Amino acid sequence: MNREGHENINFFYGTEVEHTPAHGKYTLFVVGVQNKHDILHALTCGQAPVEHIYFGANMSFPNCDTNDADTWRTWEGMVRYFLDHEYNCTLDIDVSCVEGLAESGLCEYYNFNPMISVKIPYAGLLNYNTTIKIDDKDFQATNPGVWCHSLHNLMDRKVFTDWTKYSKDSKL
Repeated sequence: MNREGHENINFFYGTEVEHTPAHGKYTLFVVGVQNKHDILHALTCGQAPVEHIYFGANMSFPNCDTNDADTWRTWEGMVRYFLDHEYNCTLDIDVSCVEGLAESGLCEYYNFNPMISVKIPYAGLLNYNTTIKIDDKDFQATNPGVWCHSLHNLMDRKVFTDWTKYSKDSKL
């Protein structure tokens, strides 16, 4: 991810601005896979007590294959340690990685917030009839059916986060 001021950093802090269960919480953002001791140290270096840890910040979770056990094991181990220690944690992954996430066991934790990133470039240019379909990997494969939502309704002001809201972070 190209984000000015965030080149070559592993951690940064800020208030969660996206409309998730952690919205408004002082957050440690973790970029890529980091050693748990480095994360524990980073938890003590912010301007306030950390209320939430956001893993996979800056789109750092790789688009890996569902059966890429090495990648999943590394990320799951890192996140699970903090879930086991009662931290509120988010993992930001691309929609293509959902099956691997479902197999990981992380969703069994009450304090885990999966952030599924669905990239839709030029969403503002799509017409009023545009529909987003939450589908399955095949007909009658894993879901009881499909869910269809109007893109226009999903793009409600109450859940919109302007890019300027991301400019208040501080680095470790």
